[in-house]
Amino acid sequence: MMDKKLLSIALMTGMFLNAWSQPKNSKTSPVATASATTVNSTAKDPVIVTIAGSSVSKSEFERVYYKNNNKETAGDEKSIRDYMELFINYKLKVKEAEALKMDTSAAFKDELIGYRKQLAQPYLTDQNVNDNLIREAYDRLQNDVRASHILIKVNQDALPKDTLEAYNKIMKIRERLMKGADFATVARETSEDPSAKENGGDLGYFTGLQMVYPFETAAYNTKPGQISMPVRTRFGYHLIKVADVRPAVGEIHTAHIMIRVNANDPDSVKNEAKRKIFEIYEKLKAGEKFEDAAKQYSDDKGTASNGGVLPWFGTGKMVPEFEKAAFALTKDGDFTAPVQTPYGWHIIKRIEKRGIPSFDEKKNEIKNQIMRDSRSELGKASLVARIKQENGFKENIAAKDEYIKSLDSTLANGTYNDSVALKKNKTIFTLGGKNYTQFDFAQYLAKHQTKRTGISSQAIAHSQYEHFVNDECLSLEESQLDKKYPEFRSLMNEYRDGILLFDLTDKMVWSKAVKDTAGLENFYDKNKDNYMWGERLDATVYTCKNSDVASQARKMLKKKKTDSEIAATLNKDSSLNINIKEGKFSKGDNEFADEVKWIPGLSNDISKNNQVVFVNVKSVLAPQAKKLDEARGLITADYQNFLEKSWINELRSKYSFKVDEDVLKTLFQK
Repeated sequence: MMDKKLLSIALMTGMFLNAWSQPKNSKTSPVATASATTVNSTAKDPVIVTIAGSSVSKSEFERVYYKNNNKETAGDEKSIRDYMELFINYKLKVKEAEALKMDTSAAFKDELIGYRKQLAQPYLTDQNVNDNLIREAYDRLQNDVRASHILIKVNQDALPKDTLEAYNKIMKIRERLMKGADFATVARETSEDPSAKENGGDLGYFTGLQMVYPFETAAYNTKPGQISMPVRTRFGYHLIKVADVRPAVGEIHTAHIMIRVNANDPDSVKNEAKRKIFEIYEKLKAGEKFEDAAKQYSDDKGTASNGGVLPWFGTGKMVPEFEKAAFALTKDGDFTAPVQTPYGWHIIKRIEKRGIPSFDEKKNEIKNQIMRDSRSELGKASLVARIKQENGFKENIAAKDEYIKSLDSTLANGTYNDSVALKKNKTIFTLGGKNYTQFDFAQYLAKHQTKRTGISSQAIAHSQYEHFVNDECLSLEESQLDKKYPEFRSLMNEYRDGILLFDLTDKMVWSKAVKDTAGLENFYDKNKDNYMWGERLDATVYTCKNSDVASQARKMLKKKKTDSEIAATLNKDSSLNINIKEGKFSKGDNEFADEVKWIPGLSNDISKNNQVVFVNVKSVLAPQAKKLDEARGLITADYQNFLEKSWINELRSKYSFKVDEDVLKTLFQK
């Protein structure tokens, strides 16, 4: 996932990261635009601008320009000239960072190495394999599978004898099942999945991308009523019985009202939550709008403000209680009775239901899921095979086995010292003309060791050897990316400049604006007329269940009762009788404050949404300058803009730059 700084750098330098942009069997740019490609193919590449003694070619500027401008503005003279000014500012900041030697610091170098590893990932896989996996996953999403399983655990790094023991055990279980034994009963007796004791191994319905890949594949390849052969995953061996395959239920768009309850809440809190959700349910049945109720009552603050609307979801995405109730709704606009889940109580409204989105709509989401899934290793495995073939990979299995056999228990204990292998210099494999020795492998094992129980040092080493070979293959490929892919080299240069730009801008603008309190206060004093409150109403809004509650609230106000006393008294029987909101309201902040006359005193009753509202107007506040703390965010942002403009003016005075007008004009559309 892109971190905040990486995102900022990408936005500042106009970069767009495409995690699956590696070209298919090609060394052409995966991100180059048609315009950039055309320019690069021409023989002449004149200098378009010189900045602080460094020349920028027309093709370089055009490549960056077309990457960051849409087709509607590309070629427009004003757009190109404006972008040139931004480009000059960008390059001047980078030049200043270099002058300050920020590019020589250890922290900068380490950070650039880290980003290089991220940017290299799309190139370190076989895109053809990934494309096939995406299509396969989408095809599987068209159906939901209900299946049960029995698990016999075995470590994925187990020795062959332990693996065979687990395999024989699960095969004996399969023999019982094939003779007619009840699957659920046998699952409760034998499965090493703890949940099987309660559910008999039943996993319910699931769809593509929700199970580990080998399990998913076996489930989709097993016909209803049949039992699979043993399937190996990282958890062990599974037997899978498919109960049903149905067309995918699709996706549903819902809204909900939630009253939150925690499992460890006292009974009094749980009872109050239940009472409240059923009161809300009665209001909805009486005609109150769902979105109004969600805004007023829902404890899900992330959705309450927009009427409780949730993102689209399909099977397996929500807790079973919520999902079952949502998909049981038969018409748009219908809502459920209160539903209890581990998170509390919900009332769910169906907004819309649809089938699985088209492949093009779903493709990017599937890509991202596959990147986090074990199946992503298939693309890497294919690439590793190609790297081996291209770089003359040869193994000396005897030398490898000799070294592994010599290992003692320290590797399994996590205390292995590679110095014991200093003299073990036999070659175990050759790659790209380089010999990798037993000692190289020993260093790898020492670096990647952890304490392991129930597995021998030999088993660990055999498993780690494959990782060692793969890592070296990918490292070799990564080291050649700059030569193989010009666009990767350009991207790395942009990130180098972007990191420098980010760090120096943070120092000169962003952090400075936050830390320089005296400078911020001085800026505010000179510009406070830009931060004004309009006329405001100092008032309290009382939203009442009905006119009787409103009448009682008015009487209590006349008796000088406080708002907390009024709420405690009137909400004694129902938490929904009265809601009190105090504040200073500008026009547009509150619909009821807007509706009443801005005259001190109690307003008339306003009937709306089966409720009665009145406003206690305390005073009308004249326009006045906002205090610094009341608009600190906006003022700080403006101060940052002021600092940046001042800094850019200094840089433009400090360094020379010159645009070749004749070359620039060749970019303008005729």
